[in-house]
Amino acid sequence: MAESQGNDENVLDRILTLELARVTERAAVAAARLRGRGDEKAADQVAVDAMRRELNQLPIDGTVVIGEGERDEAPMLYIGEQVGTKAGAKVDIALDPLEGTTICAKNMPNSLAVIAMATAGGLLNAPDSYMEKIAVGPGYPEGVIDLDRPILENLKSVARAKGVEVEELTVCVLDRPRHAKLIDDIRACGASIYLIGDGDVAGIIHTTDTEQTGIDLYVGIGGAPEGVLAAAALRCIGGQMQGRLVITREEQVERAKRMGITDTNRKFSLEELAGGDVLFAATGVTDGNFLKGVKFASSGVKTHTVVMRSTSGTVRYIEARHAHADKF
Repeated sequence: MAESQGNDENVLDRILTLELARVTERAAVAAARLRGRGDEKAADQVAVDAMRRELNQLPIDGTVVIGEGERDEAPMLYIGEQVGTKAGAKVDIALDPLEGTTICAKNMPNSLAVIAMATAGGLLNAPDSYMEKIAVGPGYPEGVIDLDRPILENLKSVARAKGVEVEELTVCVLDRPRHAKLIDDIRACGASIYLIGDGDVAGIIHTTDTEQTGIDLYVGIGGAPEGVLAAAALRCIGGQMQGRLVITREEQVERAKRMGITDTNRKFSLEELAGGDVLFAATGVTDGNFLKGVKFASSGVKTHTVVMRSTSGTVRYIEARHAHADKF
């Protein structure tokens, strides 16, 4: 992956950091209008449409590297789609206009509108496959976690670095049958588990603020594209993460090769998943541990957004009131 160029970093910092908040706000509000309606596809589509409209107003020459799928599968915000006015910096974009479609359809916690942006070549172009992941937030010594270690060793390592017993740790795991043994192993170690039904981008981001969320560690298998998005957030805050593709079909091997990944067994570091100058933004669609969901009232629409930048390490929380709800 290419490293950021100085001029590009200045452009990203000056113009785009807060502009990304508007992108995720628009997508979140559109999806929130369909919360609890049971229609995942409709909620996702309105979020996609809103995010695409807003992206195309930004002064960037953007390429979607993590999107809604390949062109034949997704008519908009597909992998390879060009967005922006083409008047600014060349950037890679990873996005999920509605992370947690099932969560939104059921009006459950932690559904988000999410986007990451980096100077061209900064984000891993990951295939639509699974990824094995492990992640912790900031403040730990380098190498405190390792994807190749048994879970007990990782838990002991994190506990030792934190100055607590393993029994005081909480691990976030996606609630799936494939994680049955992992869950049993974690509980056998004495640690607590926080199960989530969907939305592992939010799950990984939860590790960035343990005092607020109570989550110390994320581990398990989830989507590879979501892994890149989560890595972008961790780059901005200083956490640690490793990922490895879980390839089960020959067509996934071929797709990975087309995206430039020749070693499908490679263990990717955080910087290999999201390198260079990285911006990240997320707006809550439903209420969650990390962000509040969209609120509709007679006075307008309220949104809660987090915006981060890796180069400065700045994290901004934006609680906004949009008086003209009809313009969303």
